[in-house]
Amino acid sequence: MAINELRSISVFVRAAELGSLRRAAAALDISPQAASQALAQLERHLDVRLFHRTTRAMSLTDEGRQFLEEVQPALRGLQRAFDKPKRAKDEIAGPLRIVGPRSTFQPILWSLLEEFCRQYPAIVPDVQLDDRVGNWVEDRVDVGFRLGPSPHEGVIARRLFPVQMVVCASPAYVKHHGKPQSIASLHSHRCSVYRHPATGSIVPWHLKVGDEVVDQPVTPAICTNDELLELYAVLSGEVVGQLAGVTAAPYIRSGQLVPVLIDHMPDHASYFVYFGSRSSQPARARAFIDLAVKRLVGNSDYILSMKELRASRALGAGLGDSLIRRTMEQEDGCRAPMSAPGTA
Repeated sequence: MAINELRSISVFVRAAELGSLRRAAAALDISPQAASQALAQLERHLDVRLFHRTTRAMSLTDEGRQFLEEVQPALRGLQRAFDKPKRAKDEIAGPLRIVGPRSTFQPILWSLLEEFCRQYPAIVPDVQLDDRVGNWVEDRVDVGFRLGPSPHEGVIARRLFPVQMVVCASPAYVKHHGKPQSIASLHSHRCSVYRHPATGSIVPWHLKVGDEVVDQPVTPAICTNDELLELYAVLSGEVVGQLAGVTAAPYIRSGQLVPVLIDHMPDHASYFVYFGSRSSQPARARAFIDLAVKRLVGNSDYILSMKELRASRALGAGLGDSLIRRTMEQEDGCRAPMSAPGTA
């Protein structure tokens, strides 16, 4: 059924219910002339007269009464069908499809989801984590997260926080093997490397040299496509690794990892949240995006300050707990230590 036919039927039903074409026009927010033209178009289409009309009154013909009995229930059902998606768009309930990277992002995303679902218990998250970059439209994504802005046209990206890449080792590794003093010294150390799960290629370490970020290949003592396993290897004292700051930060703050080569630490990449046009977004997506921006933009939990890094480096150099405490007291706030994975 064409939209103009639906409009003509709506005019007819309202005129029959209100007994006036002018009142029907007002109820439908159209002009009396437009209402009269719509009714005339419907009568021509049906080739019957639906109303007896005078200058003061109008009443249904027999054909008009029969037609009303047929279309009135159907029109009400159709109006309910039109109203349902409009109501759903304004409700913070129902499915919310979220995509994001598997590496590094699970604990960050979970903290958002936990808070959001407590606030809106009728939400049903549908979360897909994958390090590949999918098609935002084909995958029917409401909200996405990724390292770097979305490459897809028509998608809006909002920067959340920078991703630091920290070279670090455990105190046990430093005790037995020393720590790298320069980029050139990395060749004599046991290093971990990350194999990209989507491409299968080994990801070089990214290091800052002067004002540039360079790709630094290292000889692997362990190679894995799982960041959590790489974290375990570094925490165990087996290797030196370059870990994302969001992963390493709690362990550096608790003293379980020691940052090295901090003058060469890059922070050239950032996490972004991306989404479609706000004008067509359901309220549940808008609310989740607003929460992500509120909780993540510039969040110091995921960004290590240079004071923290220098304090942790001093600990690794064996300069004593008193120096660490004095340095850390200059930081804003205190952070509780985090246990290593798998410990109570």
